[in-house]
Amino acid sequence: MDTMLIKSGAQLHGTVETSGAKNAALPILFSTLLAEGEHQFDNVPVLKDIESTANLLESLGCTSQRSGHTFKVQVTKLKSFEAHYDLVRKMRASILCLGPILAKYGEAVVSLPGGCAIGTRPIDLHLDAMKAMGAEIQLKDGYVLAKAKKLKGTTIFFEKTTVGGTENLLMAATLAEGTTTIENAAKEPEIVDLANYLIKMGAKISGHGTSIIKIEGVQKLSPAKHAIMADRIEAGTLLIAGAITGGDVTVTKCQPHDLDALINKMRESGFKIDIKENSMRVHPLSSWDGVDVTTAPHPLFPTDLQAQFMALMTVAKGASVVTETVFENRFMHVTELMRLGADITPKSQVAVVRGKPGGLSAAPVMATDLRASASLVLAGLVAKGETQVSRIYHLDRGYEGLESKLSKLGAKVKRAQ
Repeated sequence: MDTMLIKSGAQLHGTVETSGAKNAALPILFSTLLAEGEHQFDNVPVLKDIESTANLLESLGCTSQRSGHTFKVQVTKLKSFEAHYDLVRKMRASILCLGPILAKYGEAVVSLPGGCAIGTRPIDLHLDAMKAMGAEIQLKDGYVLAKAKKLKGTTIFFEKTTVGGTENLLMAATLAEGTTTIENAAKEPEIVDLANYLIKMGAKISGHGTSIIKIEGVQKLSPAKHAIMADRIEAGTLLIAGAITGGDVTVTKCQPHDLDALINKMRESGFKIDIKENSMRVHPLSSWDGVDVTTAPHPLFPTDLQAQFMALMTVAKGASVVTETVFENRFMHVTELMRLGADITPKSQVAVVRGKPGGLSAAPVMATDLRASASLVLAGLVAKGETQVSRIYHLDRGYEGLESKLSKLGAKVKRAQ
């Protein structure tokens, strides 16, 4: 099993490119199930989760081919409507095949999902929405059994904003009979990217990026070509990497406006950040202030950057309060940061961080989930000595060649067995 070794002392300098967004690519790849033929995507990141998605699509009867960052999916009539546990357990996003298969073929059998251990993340909202559209849903032996001769358009109000639920319903509604309205829809940029691809396929969608999305069902969709949006979470992580080392880093091929909440908090902390249309630069700073942050659905502060921002706050001047409102178990990185000397008091959904500029020291630590692993790497960049991060397979699920990108900026980072 790979580990990552990080030696402190390097101020990061230079320019680094952002890869394609995992959280956009996954639902878009599952949307191919709505239309037979060849779909082509550019800017697809090389990640374990993309590989898992390809394996699941192939188990259903599709074929896929990668050339660099171009990814093609050939969809024929499916040989199976079952997403098996052995494939789904590796990745929670696998549940996103439910909507497309059910809408296209009238039945689907999908294992209850696995993935990172950051909270329960129930799929009740997905299933309730499918039921409201006329589907018969059963849970049996760890599987979702769904049937519907033809999904019917209706109005769905999500009591709690759900990214996956919005994506699943959005895809299902494209082939439903009549018009579907999603109220309290998630507004994440990745949902906009999914909607844009569905529109290229022939779907009739409006309101994506707002809290009310309308989908007018069509008889048939056709394959198209699409470039996956930049990964805003990776871009934010790289920006924080430059900041935490007091470095001068420019992150390119990104959409800074998708990261307004992070940029505003970093500026409040004292950092100077230059913004251009497709790039952002953090300037060197020797010390910065602790600031409070609360995670919430887009466009507020993203939960997927909470752990990385907490790492930044561990070496700030003064205290900060980090409040997690999206997932109930997303402070699993706290105890590992404390092994590096961080002064953190976790209290259920709130963590009080007392900054210790220059006060972290290297130690062996263990990644517990995707974003936690990134926070430990960031902390390792400034923890005196050599930090060893184990279980970095979590990192490979969502970051393409992070050690290579950090090394290019001057970090002393390498993999080891």
